[in-house]
Amino acid sequence: MSEITKILIANRGEIALRIIRTARAMGIATVAVYSDADRDAAHVIAADEAVRIGAGAADSSAPAASYLNIDALLRAAKETGADAVHPGYGFLSERAEFARRCGEAGLVFIGPPPEVIEAMGRKDYARRVAEQAAVPVLPTYRPDDPAMRLPVLVKAAAGGGGKGMRIVRYAADLPEALAAAQREAESAFGDGTMLIERYVEHGRHVEVQVLADAHGNVLHLGERDCSVQRRHQKVVEESPAPTISAAARESLLDAAVRLAAQVGYVNAGTVEFLVTGDEFFLLEMNTRLQVEHPVTELVTGLDLVELQIRVAAGEPLPLRQEQVSSHGHAIEVRVYAEDADHGFLPQAGRAGVVAWPRGEGVRVDAALRSFDEVSAWYDPMIGKVTGYGRDRECARETVLAALTRTRIDGLTTNLGFLSALLGSAQFAEAAIDTAWLDRNPDLPLHPRLGADGPTPFDLLDGWRLAGPPRPAQARVERSRASSSSAAAVLDGVVRAPMPGTVIALKAGPGQRVSAGEALGALEAMKMEHTLTAPHDGVVTRVGACVGDQVPIGAELFVVESPAGEEPAGEAAEGEDLP
Repeated sequence: MSEITKILIANRGEIALRIIRTARAMGIATVAVYSDADRDAAHVIAADEAVRIGAGAADSSAPAASYLNIDALLRAAKETGADAVHPGYGFLSERAEFARRCGEAGLVFIGPPPEVIEAMGRKDYARRVAEQAAVPVLPTYRPDDPAMRLPVLVKAAAGGGGKGMRIVRYAADLPEALAAAQREAESAFGDGTMLIERYVEHGRHVEVQVLADAHGNVLHLGERDCSVQRRHQKVVEESPAPTISAAARESLLDAAVRLAAQVGYVNAGTVEFLVTGDEFFLLEMNTRLQVEHPVTELVTGLDLVELQIRVAAGEPLPLRQEQVSSHGHAIEVRVYAEDADHGFLPQAGRAGVVAWPRGEGVRVDAALRSFDEVSAWYDPMIGKVTGYGRDRECARETVLAALTRTRIDGLTTNLGFLSALLGSAQFAEAAIDTAWLDRNPDLPLHPRLGADGPTPFDLLDGWRLAGPPRPAQARVERSRASSSSAAAVLDGVVRAPMPGTVIALKAGPGQRVSAGEALGALEAMKMEHTLTAPHDGVVTRVGACVGDQVPIGAELFVVESPAGEEPAGEAAEGEDLP
């Protein structure tokens, strides 16, 4: 066994704080690493030591220069005398090369062996392992396969988290979807290999938490339902899964354990399934700790990070399968800096006053403090609020009450959206699937539970608390791109909806374009956003080049209608003007 006395945490934000909390309770020292954008971040202050990572005096805010910089991370571990590395999730957590190089440097990697990460980190190889373990998989197709049945899902063979995924319903859209998903996958994972597989319209996303040691013991810690998603990324997670039958649950749990045993898994991991009726199919295996691990911890009473550390040190698991039990229900919501009313566009900027909720049954995992900066360099998730109760309804009400006590000034967040979501009759009845949010863009208008009649705030007469009525307003229709576009458009001008990097230009000056046609693509906060033409016309100006870093509101394209023609694009939502 290896004694672990100091852990370098190769990550940032709330997961770094989460690891620090358990390590401190175990008497283990911690080392935080930070980029220039995170110089004053909460995890930097909380750790016993902190090291800036990056090359020379250059700005190390970009992930490639900091949290993805293996050489810099290994140097930091050596300089501080760390004997172990915890990768958290995201960044290098599922990079086999990082795990391998940690081992070569004499560091304990708190995660599975590199060969297992390499095998299960690739969805194509994971399919083969699943077939060997008699775990069902979805059919896949070649791009030119005459047997292909639409719709299909294009997804990256490496990585996860919704990056490099596109739903394709029409054959003509497949080439562009493949190209866009490939670019996103190469940027996020350094690997653009794609899979095309059958898309199940009304499936549920149910995953199983597994834990294995180096002594041949493999356990499951129950399942989680993660069906509420946008952009193929999870928004709400809960345990236990509310709609699967006892027989389906038993089959899922057994399949996950078989898969982990088949590949020789060690440490914590998650086997993800798509469930439709009593059928289920393997989606992928995540070879790391999951964002949603708090719901499992709340219903089982186990500390997954502590178990990870003990397994990495060579200890056998301290419990048997029959000793694992689940009690009550837990629901977690992810709080994002994003505009839920406009395509869930990520937001960046400085927060004002921030107050996270407290109370019985409430758990908060967050690193955002008052007046912190939310950088455009990283994922827009700023925290997680989890509620625990004796049953699902109790947990739901706990989270709803906690959200009302959450305050984040100065940033556009999804707090209101989360309240509407959990307060909807559909969520309360668990009548949801992975495409539920896509089918319900008007979610806030859905019937709420426990309606107590109209209040002054429900009336559109200008009433205000402690003040005169708001003045009458006019509604002005403005031209805007289609709802699938990330562009903010005014009078044919397509502007950057957030700070980001221009990664593709598809139209140049003088080119005639149609409404909704792709003009280019912007990458921001780990996501790719397509910029589209607001109406038929001619591109008269392109304001950036591929590779340019652009600020929010930057003028990227101008599309003018030919003389004498009215713009034929989609009418915009009305905006209220004083």
